[in-house]
Amino acid sequence: MKLSLRVKAGSKKEKIEETGPAELIVCVRAPAHEGKANQAVIEALSRHFSIAKSRISIIKGQASKNKIIEII
Repeated sequence: MKLSLRVKAGSKKEKIEETGPAELIVCVRAPAHEGKANQAVIEALSRHFSIAKSRISIIKGQASKNKIIEII
């Protein structure tokens, strides 16, 4: 399953909002520096979907706030 994300790094609250059938807004506290926000996004999605972090990968947008992830 592929999902389109908009990431808001450095947010006060961690939350996930669904904006469409395969679109999410993910707010994380981690800064967008040295991949910390990407790791926080993977952890937040892992908790949200109750799956292992190893099943989530960022396909596109490693250095962008717009990402495409794949859940295996």
